[in-house]
Amino acid sequence: QVQLVESGGGLVQAGGSLRLSCVASGISFRVAHMGWYRQVPGKQRELVAVITSGGVTRYVDSVKGRFTISRDNAKNTVYLQMNSLKPEDTGVYYCHAENWGAYWGQGTQVTVSS
Repeated sequence: QVQLVESGGGLVQAGGSLRLSCVASGISFRVAHMGWYRQVPGKQRELVAVITSGGVTRYVDSVKGRFTISRDNAKNTVYLQMNSLKPEDTGVYYCHAENWGAYWGQGTQVTVSS
């Protein structure tokens, strides 16, 4: 059974930082492509950042230079370091894995106050 468990969300003031974590189980993490998506009410879920099994990263333009995605294969964990947070970063952040199928975590709320 595949499980992706996110943590690290919360309420932070604009300009602050948060680090999200996602622990994966039930997949071959080392060969999985991992990503973070976010969703706000009334809008489609959007890609924030991805990291391939080889460590190649890609970001949506709005977070470039502020967010960093990384992975620790020994811990089956993917991280999203979020700095210089803005109110428009508010949303539910979901961990995503691609490994012989696509899987989602339950989401963690990030709220950035102005």
